[in-house]
Amino acid sequence: METQAKLNASFRDPSGFLFRREGVLYRQVNQKYRAEYEQLMQSGLYAKLVKAGQLIPHKEVEIGAEQPEIAYRILQPELVSFISYPYEWSFGQLKDAALTTLAITRQALELGMLLKDASAYNIQFQHGKPVLIDTLSFEIYQEGRPWVAYRQFCQHFLAPLALMAFSDVRLNQLLRVYIDGIPLDLASKLLPGKTRWNFGLASHIHLHASAQKRYADQAVEKAAVEKRMSKLSLLGLLDNLEGTVRGLKWAPAGTEWGDYYDSTNYTREAFELKKSLVSTCVGRVKPAQVWDLGANNGEFSRLASAQGIDTIAFDIDPDAVEKNYQAVKTNGEKKMLPLLLDLTNPSPAIGWENRERESLAERGPADLVLALAVIHHLSPIDILETTRLKWISDVAFSVNNNNVKLG
Repeated sequence: METQAKLNASFRDPSGFLFRREGVLYRQVNQKYRAEYEQLMQSGLYAKLVKAGQLIPHKEVEIGAEQPEIAYRILQPELVSFISYPYEWSFGQLKDAALTTLAITRQALELGMLLKDASAYNIQFQHGKPVLIDTLSFEIYQEGRPWVAYRQFCQHFLAPLALMAFSDVRLNQLLRVYIDGIPLDLASKLLPGKTRWNFGLASHIHLHASAQKRYADQAVEKAAVEKRMSKLSLLGLLDNLEGTVRGLKWAPAGTEWGDYYDSTNYTREAFELKKSLVSTCVGRVKPAQVWDLGANNGEFSRLASAQGIDTIAFDIDPDAVEKNYQAVKTNGEKKMLPLLLDLTNPSPAIGWENRERESLAERGPADLVLALAVIHHLSPIDILETTRLKWISDVAFSVNNNNVKLG
């Protein structure tokens, strides 16, 4: 976790930034963003989105600003239990994040504002649902102005979703390489030819990519951005994007890890004994947060989340993570977060100076790490390379060196 005052994740935004003081997270709103912030608060948009669970709530506080010469307000946002990144999400998580972004954009438009930033990194999962965490993502709507975040939405959400649905679900890992979203020309090349007959994908990816190439000159692109678009046309664009996203489907097939507990070689008695031991351990430690490495579909993770503990269920199998997430939605679970993780190649620090997005180990602390029979999740080569196994123990002890459950 970052210890310096100003957080690197928000360095790009001139409207304000996040900073940490005495362990507390704050957001400075700059004078530059004064009019937009007042519109957000006074229009009813903030209250509406917070009530719907779509925007992270905050309170205004009276403390010294981090950069007082440009400060307007200091906010203390509700803390997100765990920061995750789009390349760690399942298909369903990315799809729900996309739909939430579009829903917020539409509601903002109804109240005289618009999302100026449609980055997938502005969405986090809190209480089992996607929520916008960047309070400064809104701008005042100007009649006739197009949606400036359109391309960003296509690169961060639509392109990876289309690739996952039509090519290979593992292609969401391209978001690790392209921090600003998957380039549309690349997505267009990787998608099968039949997607050109899909009106939404043809418009928002294939033709969009061609237009980008045609108008690569910055002056021409700026003129295209300034082309007028009526509010009705903008609503039509949002409707079409929503329909396109909703139309993208991916269903998990049966896999070894996704269906692991349906074909386990445990006897029922042994299985229940193992659950009892884990549950007892969790109850004894009383952790605030649990990481389960190699969680499969979350069977053992739920022994922690059922006790009201924030639980991060990591697995390498997209099918297992998707099934786990769908169970979270179906059951209305608020303490479970399924995520993709390759233990032999965990999420690294990426972005400018490798400091924009934190590595997995930097996103602790967890109070308890479950690694239940994790050896059989690894290939023979991984097992032979003991330095890879050492990483697992290093992660466990880096998040908390007292309470680690290895099995």
